[in-house]
Amino acid sequence: MIKTDTLSALLGMLLEERWRQRSGDWMGQDTLATENRYRPLTLVNVTNVIVPQVCWTMADEGQYRKDINQDDESQLSEFAKGSNMPDLRIDAQKAIDAICRDIARHIELEGTEGAVLGLSGGLDSSVLAALAVKALGSDRVTLIYLFDQDSDRSIAANAQLMSEHLDVPLEVKDISGEMRKRGVYKPLFIRLLRLSTVVAWISANSYRLICGETPFKSTLRVGRGEVLQPWYKRLLFGLTMRHVDAGFTHRHKFRRTILERVARQRNLSLIGAANMSECEVGWFVKDGIDDLPYQPMTGLYKTQVRQLADELLLPVAVRVQLPSPDMAKGVTDEFGIGHDYKDVDIVIDGFAGGLTDGQIAAFGIPHREIDDIRDLIELSDWKRQSPHDEPPVSGKSGSAWRVGAA
Repeated sequence: MIKTDTLSALLGMLLEERWRQRSGDWMGQDTLATENRYRPLTLVNVTNVIVPQVCWTMADEGQYRKDINQDDESQLSEFAKGSNMPDLRIDAQKAIDAICRDIARHIELEGTEGAVLGLSGGLDSSVLAALAVKALGSDRVTLIYLFDQDSDRSIAANAQLMSEHLDVPLEVKDISGEMRKRGVYKPLFIRLLRLSTVVAWISANSYRLICGETPFKSTLRVGRGEVLQPWYKRLLFGLTMRHVDAGFTHRHKFRRTILERVARQRNLSLIGAANMSECEVGWFVKDGIDDLPYQPMTGLYKTQVRQLADELLLPVAVRVQLPSPDMAKGVTDEFGIGHDYKDVDIVIDGFAGGLTDGQIAAFGIPHREIDDIRDLIELSDWKRQSPHDEPPVSGKSGSAWRVGAA
């Protein structure tokens, strides 16, 4: 076993060498994730399971709406308003109606009693839960929150908040025991990540400096069968990011296993909340909970899913949170991917619309980011091989669902 001081010394030597090679270019695109500013949660015991208890109540929600002046949509929207930015907006109400019809059609086609989904408390699953309730009614939707010891309490609070908002009971299960059996919490690096968000920031940026790419990009290479080169990239990946990726994979596959079992036992249809942005860059686990056969929002960019959340009037706390895989302190989606979703969406949409790199760059996206997002799409092609139903709505360039489409 490598001791902490040995690992630190090795990392220091590699940093010093890489610093000399790169002449001080830290590739500083990452930003340190900020904590959601909600009141802390208490813990209660429900049927012998320790469960986060939400302290953000519907009364808090009403006050928060007043505090931020909800009438000003600019405070809740990520969509570009400047003349130099592409308008990715869709006809939100039309899209909601179409997705609801498709969910109802899917349930009828499968001949089940209703739908079941994993409600993490994140934006995507919250939007899907609202759509399912709108399509089927609250009595035909089952919401299950599967958490473990590293789950973020503020996200857990949002899962409970959505349950109250939709008037659907939230079933809760702790999967920590299974993750412990699989050795998810054992590696030294995983234990270090629990100490502070700073650990994730330092390790990710050090990895980028030394290896010339994000840890996530390296996971895509390894997943497609590449042997990482040079040797120090392989060594650092094995000591650090390999364990994060393994934990991500174990959690998502086990959650899918549980939800599939519930669906079979109760004669329900399992539906997934993946969006097009994360699918295109590979920010999901192959054969995991975000790789289900039926995922009605995979035709929409992340920013368009957020638009649906606004249209559905989901609780503000849900809408303004940072997108997160909820697996380690400081690791948000955008931190892990290495790009903001709004930039990912603009680049993917530009590719879909046949724009050149120069035309996409004119929107304010640096060429290095365009190249990197293209790399992520190409390196993650092995993840997009599972069969999926065609999504009912497309938000891509030229789609009839886009605002202003003829």
